[in-house]
Amino acid sequence: MGKNLSRSEVAQKASNRILSYILDFQLMLLNIITCTVPSHTLRNLFFKAAGVKIGKKSYIHMGTRFYYPLGITIGNGTIIGDHCFLDGRAPLKIGNNTSIASQVLIYNSEHDINSEDFKPIEESVEIGDFVFIGPRVVILPGVKIGNGAVVAAGAVVTKNVGEGEIVGGVPARLIGERK
Repeated sequence: MGKNLSRSEVAQKASNRILSYILDFQLMLLNIITCTVPSHTLRNLFFKAAGVKIGKKSYIHMGTRFYYPLGITIGNGTIIGDHCFLDGRAPLKIGNNTSIASQVLIYNSEHDINSEDFKPIEESVEIGDFVFIGPRVVILPGVKIGNGAVVAAGAVVTKNVGEGEIVGGVPARLIGERK
């Protein structure tokens, strides 16, 4: 931003940069595993070793990418489709028996567009039990999706979705109720 920094600020920035390199290396290794290991069981072992909390009988398909895996919890009997992106910078909790289709992007950090330094804003994302999320859905920070909800393909979810609601569109709006 063009201002002079104190020694402690320089040391903090250098420390953050080193930690960023370490995280990027870990994510690179995890990405290689997700794209090349064809076994759900082996991939889950690697994901758990990286810090993802995965419930029993849950599967993550090939090509799924993670950012900060330590913040991600996935319940029992849940399926994550191929080539999804799961952001763990703030807590990301995915419930039991939930199905997330291919190429879904779940973010829990974004930039504050009104901040002078474009600082990040992090908010948790919570997805309930028995939820279906269609392909190519984008879920933004701070969203809670209630139990039994359905998110239609291609939707951009910017606000909470209630239990049993069916939403779709950009931005996602209520289009029905699940029986």
